[in-house]
Amino acid sequence: MKRYQLIVSLFNVTFFVRTAIPTMSVVPQLRETLGNLAPTIAFQTPVTIGEVLDDTFVTNRMEGWLFGIFAGIAVLLAVIGIYGVMSYFVSERTREIGIRMALGAKSVDVLGLVSKLGFKLALLGVALGVVLAVVLARVIANFLFEVRPTDPVTYAAVAALLTVVALLACYIPARRAMRVDPMVALRYE
Repeated sequence: MKRYQLIVSLFNVTFFVRTAIPTMSVVPQLRETLGNLAPTIAFQTPVTIGEVLDDTFVTNRMEGWLFGIFAGIAVLLAVIGIYGVMSYFVSERTREIGIRMALGAKSVDVLGLVSKLGFKLALLGVALGVVLAVVLARVIANFLFEVRPTDPVTYAAVAALLTVVALLACYIPARRAMRVDPMVALRYE
């Protein structure tokens, strides 16, 4: 049998009412009963437990949304930064890549060269991030709900996500490096 819960305040006393029928259909009977007990006193509009909990956790939900938005912005900035570094790397090493291609390096080799650097940078960033997160675990513990600040599954999932995002950010510069024409690259110097 489903139970319905309602909170009613009279004077400075709060009543918790549990019923077997929907809560708002009980309100007229509650008004009548409480009116007989104290006819000159009006009581506040009854609210359900769900409404009380929603009001209680609205701040936590807002903080969660804000942290989520800031985390998304941080990931976007990381992707843009990695893309910028990798683009700079490819543009600075265009001559070297051209020489490698002229000496017989395949496009896959060039892709591996650029991707390897991006992967190393991603792993370095993830390692530093994990170390900082563990060090700052006590600070972030207040903002977490049903997750320990040193939860290994969460750390692994975030590390994997950021590594994949970093590799995707390396993909466009790596593709551009694969298409370097050795003659054009050598002609510039």
